[in-house]
Amino acid sequence: MIVLAAAALVVSGCTTTITGTPIVGVTEQLGPKGPVPAGLDRYYGQALVWRDCRAMAHDDESKGAFATKGVECALLSVPLDYTKPDGRAITIGVLRQRASGEKVGSLMINPGGPGASGMSAAVYIAGKAKKTALVQRFDIIGFDPRGVGVSEPRIECLDDAEMDAERVAPSLDTVPEVEADNKEFAEKCAQRSGGAEVLANVGTRDVVRDMDVLRSALGEEKLDYLGYSYGTRIGTAYAEAFPANVRSMILDGAVDPNQDPVQQVIGQVKGFEQALDAYFAQCAKCEVKTKARLEELLKPLEDAPLKVDDRALSLSDATTGIAAALYNDEYWPILTQALKELTQGKGDTLMLLADAYLGRDDEGEYTNLMAALTAIRCVDEPRITDRAQLESTSREIVEATKGTFMADTEPQLPALDTCAFWPVPNTSEPHQPKVAGIPTLVVISTTGDPATPYAAGVNLAKSLNARLITYKATQHTAFLDGSSCVDNAGVDYLVELKLPTQDLTC
Repeated sequence: MIVLAAAALVVSGCTTTITGTPIVGVTEQLGPKGPVPAGLDRYYGQALVWRDCRAMAHDDESKGAFATKGVECALLSVPLDYTKPDGRAITIGVLRQRASGEKVGSLMINPGGPGASGMSAAVYIAGKAKKTALVQRFDIIGFDPRGVGVSEPRIECLDDAEMDAERVAPSLDTVPEVEADNKEFAEKCAQRSGGAEVLANVGTRDVVRDMDVLRSALGEEKLDYLGYSYGTRIGTAYAEAFPANVRSMILDGAVDPNQDPVQQVIGQVKGFEQALDAYFAQCAKCEVKTKARLEELLKPLEDAPLKVDDRALSLSDATTGIAAALYNDEYWPILTQALKELTQGKGDTLMLLADAYLGRDDEGEYTNLMAALTAIRCVDEPRITDRAQLESTSREIVEATKGTFMADTEPQLPALDTCAFWPVPNTSEPHQPKVAGIPTLVVISTTGDPATPYAAGVNLAKSLNARLITYKATQHTAFLDGSSCVDNAGVDYLVELKLPTQDLTC
């Protein structure tokens, strides 16, 4: 049963407490707005208490973002399990920067991951968009998906010390060793995240339902959405679940919704290889000019991690740091510095790059990004538990990626991965989206994207019957990242619903 309800507005002062600090907040009730699924009236019509964000900060990234002038934060209540709307409720962290001019709506943002903080990302993206009509015409809304960042319960797997130890642990060379390690990791995730019921409900299936609750609580009839990387999967799933509730969407750095995980792995390995080749092609004056020289420098790290202050740079960390720098050609000068240091027996910059990618701050504390990434992936994608299938897929990956940098430094073993030991089944799987009735959306795909290859964006645009913007560059995602051609087309679309020309190339 669908109930259509009119919105009410209530604004009042109240006092609440977060982390022991009394904060005066403003209660705002704008919903319910739009269709309300049966049994969810109290969620769709809930009031949000907006307050100073700083008391919600929990790591270096959020401390910096949440101190930004003009942002306010709230906690959204949603069911842990949407099949049990009268059961346990959980909270979703929400951040807002209000429109500076005449408001079109609320632009909801997800930066990907999965597991990245949308609250912190919204502040960063609003800063990049400050000279555009986006910040004038939209409330910029960031949310931490369930299990992530401010949202509770948080997904937790390894503590800080265990994360550090895992990064320098010797490589496991046998299938039984790898599988025992993966099984132990899965068990810790279940124990430390609140049990199987929490892990069963952290996937994209549930995140898009949270987004619809948030849309209503914000007082919006329709959703405006900007999704990067894995955020494109969220956007696609929302459009499929709530096609009539969509006003506009930009999906940038696309995940192909119809591609199986094996092909995703192969595509990503080849994407990073393409980016590494592009890096070396412009590196005539670099200290390290070839992949062969790079592999020569990295090989000793297999047996002897490089001392960096009171820590050690492992082969895994070095590879992670290099991959992090390949996400955008703006980072290539940092990679050049890092590889020059490596020729001198130093690993400081590679360690900094790896720490940034893995969510470790200067105090040795980690965000829960990597834990959330694993937990979400394990319920978003079908797992492989059949050993014959595992042998086949392992051979397929090895054959398809032979000779690439990633394959050479991280050889594939035919071992069951963490998801094979996950205590709950997957709730999503790759499929052709069924999105009849959605408006025309916009997909952006970059020709040299290492993490989400260009073809994935082409396929997503075709699946959604969306307009495709092609950006010729070597970087992961493009909107609000320096191309006036991409940015102008995207802003015009979001603000005025003016679609870019068919097959626009920038």
